[in-house]
This record gives sequence, structure tokens and C-alpha cells, in this order.
Amino acid sequence: MARNLAKDLSVGEMAARAGVPVSTLHYYEAEGLIKSWRTDANHRRFDRAELRRLSIVRIAQKLGIPLAEIRTVLDRLPRNRPVSAKEWENAAKVWQADLDYRIELLVRLRDQMGRCLGCGCLSIEICPLYNESDHLGRNGAGARLWTGSKAERGA
Repeated sequence: MARNLAKDLSVGEMAARAGVPVSTLHYYEAEGLIKSWRTDANHRRFDRAELRRLSIVRIAQKLGIPLAEIRTVLDRLPRNRPVSAKEWENAAKVWQADLDYRIELLVRLRDQMGRCLGCGCLSIEICPLYNESDHLGRNGAGARLWTGSKAERGA
């Protein structure tokens, strides 16, 4: 495949454009999340299409998605040509339910942080009103009003 040095990015340009250290690019490449190619002078170059992949990795990481899951999604995408919007949309569907759940948790955190979490501590005056005698503990460990299913939360 013929390469266009004017279009491709050096490792420094890629790092600057993506806002990450060069070491991060090396790590992501070693993990198979992005790829580069080498010039005849053995200089590392990145196709501009790798910027999108890198952006997906960074955003997904910020949302707490493990690299292994990110790699699984990226592995579904073609590497030999630009990825279409439809292909990105289909690949991202894997995360939709998880992201919906995270959004729900964040909204509840924002709106209910000062109230009972269902953790079983029963130390805050309001906890006995929501979780009398730690009845939510029968549904499992942790903050059941937050991490339990709707049925476990009594919602």
C-alpha cells in the first residue's frame, strides 16, 4: 500500500494532535489498539484514521471501559480502509446498555448522594427510613440502592 508522508503523522504529531504523551501511543500500539507503519528510515508514522481509533480509546477509558473491551470493539472494525459512520455506530452498540447503566448511576449519584445508598451502614439518620434493619442486604453486597437491579432497589 502506497503511503502519503504528507498525509500521515509522525509519532510526535500524532501525540500532539491527540493530546497524549508519545509513551501512551507506544503503549496503545503494543496493546493492539492503534497501529503505525515505518518509513525506509525506520521512522514511525500513523495514518490519520488512527486518530479516530485513538479518540475512541481515550473517551472509552475515561468512561471506565477496560482496554480489553475497547480492543474487542476496535477489532470488529476494518484496518485496511477508512471506517464508515455506520461501522462505528454498529461497533459502539456493544457499549450502549453499559453506558445507559452508567448514565443512570451518575444521575442517581447527582440527585441522591445525600440520601441512603443502601450500603447497610444504618449510621445516617435517614438510612433507617430507606433501609430499615439493612433489608437491602438480603439482595446482595454493596450499595444496593445504587448497584442493584430495579427489583433489588424496590424501584
